[in-house]
Amino acid sequence: MPNASTARFSRRGILAAGGALGLGALVTACGGEDSQGGGSDATGAATSGPWSFKDDRGQTVELGKAPASIVAFTGVAAALYDYGISVKGVFGPTRTPDGKPDVQAGDMDVSEVTVLGNAWDQFNVEKYATLAPDVLISTMFDDAGTLWYVPESSKDKIAKLAPSVGISVYDRQLTAPLQRMWELAESLGGDMESAKAAGAKKRFEEASERLRKAAKANPGLTVMAGSASQELFYVSGTNLSVDLEYFKALGVNFVEPPEKAKAEGGGWFESLSWENVDKYQADIIMMDDRTSAIQPADITEATWKKLPAVKAGQVIPRSAEPILSYDKCVPLVENLAKAIETAKKVG
Repeated sequence: MPNASTARFSRRGILAAGGALGLGALVTACGGEDSQGGGSDATGAATSGPWSFKDDRGQTVELGKAPASIVAFTGVAAALYDYGISVKGVFGPTRTPDGKPDVQAGDMDVSEVTVLGNAWDQFNVEKYATLAPDVLISTMFDDAGTLWYVPESSKDKIAKLAPSVGISVYDRQLTAPLQRMWELAESLGGDMESAKAAGAKKRFEEASERLRKAAKANPGLTVMAGSASQELFYVSGTNLSVDLEYFKALGVNFVEPPEKAKAEGGGWFESLSWENVDKYQADIIMMDDRTSAIQPADITEATWKKLPAVKAGQVIPRSAEPILSYDKCVPLVENLAKAIETAKKVG
């Protein structure tokens, strides 16, 4: 399961939300602990006076003023950026091997932040200290308060340098962490009444209603959420992932592996060999878009190409770790709604 303290650290990769970081992700991810740019000050019309925020662990961070030096998991930083809040440092997938922004970096200019670690188990504590951090912010994929991408081996050293805030993306619907990120950004000085912020929230609500209607109008269509590695194909269950739980609540009919089959994946997914990738028949396949996973265009397995949904061109991307701003979640909902509206029954 995507728990930094209990995941199996092997060449099979680490397990992540709704899927898996593909085979070898731990050793092939690029970048390491280099830095481009010295970072920028936290922006947004930071509120004056004392600052406090109660996170999803029930822990309250209290500071004399709003944090000026923020360090965050890349996806969190991307969400805050959408609300006008900049960070000084990031950790987690930030740049691809060719130097371009990782999908989890969103619209951030990655040259303007200090990258403390670009892959799992990478976090330059010394460089972190030089940023004089006021707060560290990350997501959590378990109910034990484990901060995502904060290495188990150095978490105590990291914790001594600044307080932390954790936003839970575990076993809840997408709307919950979206609201929590909104509240966090607002506390940091984000202008939540701006046309951009308010407009994105309205578009998300409209997209959700569109998806609800599409699912209701096409009850016979089935959707499978998958993730690909060299040796295995992962079929995600819907019970723990924030996006899939939300889509299911809106009426989307998902392929659901049995609990026994998901046990090896910590309850998140079932692992299939490529020979058995046709175990489940689906009309639409959502594929993990993270750089750690093999993308559909690069899958060469003959069994994959024979799947009805693949032959019908009914494969769409899925953000297994959504950037938690309304702006970034709108297309996730819209893309699935469009796929259901236009798909043919093939599975």
